[in-house]
Amino acid sequence: MPSALPDGDPMPDSGALPPHALDGAADRPLGFYLHVPYCATRCGYCDFNTYTATELRGSGGVLASRDNYADTLTDEIRLARKVLGDDPRPVRTVFVGGGTPTLLAASDLVRMLGAVRDEFGLADDAEITTEANPESVGPAYLAELRAGGFNRISFGMQSAKRHVLQVLDRTHTPGRPEECVAEAHAAGFDHVNLDLIYGTPGETDDDWRESLAAAVGAGPDHVSAYALIVEEGTGLARRIRRGEIPMTDDDEHADRYLIADETLAAAGFSWYEVSNWATTPAGRCLHNELYWRGADWWGAGPGAHSHVGGVRWWNVKHPGAYAAALAEGRSPGAGRELLTAEDRRVERILLELRLAEGVELSLLRSAGREAAERALAGGLLEAGPYGEGRAVLTLRGRLLADAVVRDLVD
Repeated sequence: MPSALPDGDPMPDSGALPPHALDGAADRPLGFYLHVPYCATRCGYCDFNTYTATELRGSGGVLASRDNYADTLTDEIRLARKVLGDDPRPVRTVFVGGGTPTLLAASDLVRMLGAVRDEFGLADDAEITTEANPESVGPAYLAELRAGGFNRISFGMQSAKRHVLQVLDRTHTPGRPEECVAEAHAAGFDHVNLDLIYGTPGETDDDWRESLAAAVGAGPDHVSAYALIVEEGTGLARRIRRGEIPMTDDDEHADRYLIADETLAAAGFSWYEVSNWATTPAGRCLHNELYWRGADWWGAGPGAHSHVGGVRWWNVKHPGAYAAALAEGRSPGAGRELLTAEDRRVERILLELRLAEGVELSLLRSAGREAAERALAGGLLEAGPYGEGRAVLTLRGRLLADAVVRDLVD
């Protein structure tokens, strides 16, 4: 089942933010994340805030229905306009995620995007992305999305190997994601991502190489590759605990990462974040860069998280409770926290160190600078950027990124 929400202070029914939240807003880009919480089936590794029809039955009624979900989400976008008041910023990025957004009709996704455009306006060069399940789209669906304003799409591929997909409980057919890339290009999408997962129990190095080759051969301009994380409470965690399948160890994860970086680099991809590679700067996911750089975004939908000017908040998780709040004219926010200057300093280090541009050494305290010196001597940070005042991970440093960042935030 989905993971728990964090603790925090109560959210005002109006959704109002502290006045300081919009101080300096004109200098920060604004994005929207639109969460679609529906899936046809639950993948064994998933602990996202998503729901199948069976899980929703009897626990939300018509309010939780995906048939009227676009209207419900539009209500929150209108609430966002009220809360942000006369904030003049056009929206720089919109990212529709899930769940499986493409379980909704393409016209619903276009309507949701239209609500953002109507309430806020879109920047001339706005990046508009949706995630998609390879089995839930076809040429006509993709053409409707493109005509409706979407210009980037991300397909969940995970693996090219049937036995790996079976362990993950993925239902799409091997080869279908690659076909989707061609169909997206034919529909006019210039920017296409494929999501991959490595370290699935039973996956071999050769399996992983075949998946990478298939992904690269399909011709996307962006690839994301994530190590499988086995979350407590998921079906996969239960299978591993029962001894049905083995857990992949950290050394295997490291080997797969090195294979990914070598393969993608040889195919013309450059890493710009530890788990993300693009063929050109234009191919980067600008929306995710908003997160990594601490910009402003409004997350609409059940369980979605938002951040504006050092205020972070999150919505109630269940689609029925979310829809009920909006129907009553209340914010669906479940709680919020006001980030201190120290919170924001630590988060900048945590997130920006993962980027190819790295993080400014001036953000580090004395213990962090000493740790950075050790990381430099140990080959975990690049010498050139370090001399220019930035901590940038080497390839070996990327393998140990979590450990490096823990030391630097001291």
